Amino acid sequence: MNLINKMKFKLLIFDWDGTLMDSEARIVNCVRAAVDDLGLTSPGDEAIRNIIGLGLREAIDMLFPGADDQLHHDIVTRYRVHFLGENSTPSELFEGAREVVERLAAEDYLLAVATGKGRQGLDMVLESSGLGSYFHTTRCADEAFSKPHPEMLEQILDELGVLPKESLMIGDTEYDLQMANNAGTKSLAVSYGVHSVERLRQHNPLGCVDRVSEIPQWLESFSADIA
Repeated sequence: MNLINKMKFKLLIFDWDGTLMDSEARIVNCVRAAVDDLGLTSPGDEAIRNIIGLGLREAIDMLFPGADDQLHHDIVTRYRVHFLGENSTPSELFEGAREVVERLAAEDYLLAVATGKGRQGLDMVLESSGLGSYFHTTRCADEAFSKPHPEMLEQILDELGVLPKESLMIGDTEYDLQMANNAGTKSLAVSYGVHSVERLRQHNPLGCVDRVSEIPQWLESFSADIA
């Protein structure tokens, strides 16, 4: 009889917006405000929600096809003014997210973040949430190619010395799951974020949870095949 060597994942890589933090409203409001500042026609809230998870350049290209470098610069500048200071829309961790991160750290998982945020924005929320110390490394879209390109995951794996098959990407958008597929890692979808379950399942995640608090239980019930 063939014996299959199994183990739990060593590394868990979290998306941030829509996975650990309920920041959809803040992002939508900040994009809308930036567009209004520049006198542009708003692409609409649904279109803005759809780009959450991408880097700002890729998001702008999707919202404003053909945008030149100057328009990119202007939108990014105004967005950061609102997100980093002027906008007061609250962004809170999803219920149970803090406890999940603390528990997984205590269980000796390596933890990382791969996000479409810029470094300033991620550092701000890591500090305000108090979760920064739990993550062994983080990557942002202004430090590597944006999702769904695999570079963020490849850099994380290389830094931590972990194989793709030992790693799990956890996210709420198809961009997260596509990135995992492109990097050769497995993925777990969450249904409470930006993209629908139907969109997520098209990219073959190992599973889909409806609440962040379900992640530890899902991990306990799943063994990663490393044969």
